Amino acid sequence: MISKEDFIHKDRLIKGISTDGNIKISVVKTTDVIKAARQKHELSLLNTILLGRALTATMLMASELKGEERIQLRAEGKGPVGLLVAEANRVGEIRGYVQHPEVELDYNDSQTSLSDGLGVGVLTVRKTLYNEAEPKTSSIELISGDITGDIAYYMVQSEQIPSAILLDVGLDEQGQITEAGGLFIQRMPDAPEGLIERLQTEMKQFDSISTLLSEGNYIDDIMEKAMGDIPVKELDRQPVDFFCRCTRKRFVNALAMLGPNDLKEISDEGQELVCHFCNEQYQITKREIEDLLQETKARMN
Repeated sequence: MISKEDFIHKDRLIKGISTDGNIKISVVKTTDVIKAARQKHELSLLNTILLGRALTATMLMASELKGEERIQLRAEGKGPVGLLVAEANRVGEIRGYVQHPEVELDYNDSQTSLSDGLGVGVLTVRKTLYNEAEPKTSSIELISGDITGDIAYYMVQSEQIPSAILLDVGLDEQGQITEAGGLFIQRMPDAPEGLIERLQTEMKQFDSISTLLSEGNYIDDIMEKAMGDIPVKELDRQPVDFFCRCTRKRFVNALAMLGPNDLKEISDEGQELVCHFCNEQYQITKREIEDLLQETKARMN
């Protein structure tokens, strides 16, 4: 049973705005989200940090959406990580995966940096929005490969919104996750010039999010610290979780979309299907595939 203290400090996102309406801010704690991702995918230290930052970033960006609108980050590079995908929606469901969860860098090499994990590549942001027939997609080249710098660059280049972002996954000497989270500050259209730049400068002196959380600060405290002398009021708060909507029924329904020839090819034995996002495994029996084959043939006659 979860204790009162743990419940109070559960993974959540808080959203606020300065009382003069010039600055919006979102702060999220994603410690348990990243721990769940690491466990489900058996992530290396490298991928724990990169996917952890990406999952945190998607939730911060999803805080600007409505209802069950969702956003997906897809970073694909020539480095050993290969492909990284993170997705979140406005209701606080976060999920993601990496192509090669086990890969690690040679940290004994002084020339090695976190950016070598992804290497040269492309970051694609895909938004699924209400009243839009097709998802809205925008791509930029990876300029840093550390996720934080790439998201900041994306906001300037594609969204054209002056902003500041911090993403952090803290690890102890044993490589265990201590705390994780992030914050996202955006300048509103009528805000005076130089305001976001001042906050960006102040944030360079800011302690890491994991350090602030480890010291007992919660998302409310971090929001106020980030805004400095600018008064801020809370707009919304919500829980966030590593959550995937995959089900066995959805996988069976997906198989039902195959043609009879494809179903016949796999009908000799059962199938084990794995969800990329959460690594959940689903066993589909031989009998079920045979039934799907018969149903498909009946529909075509």
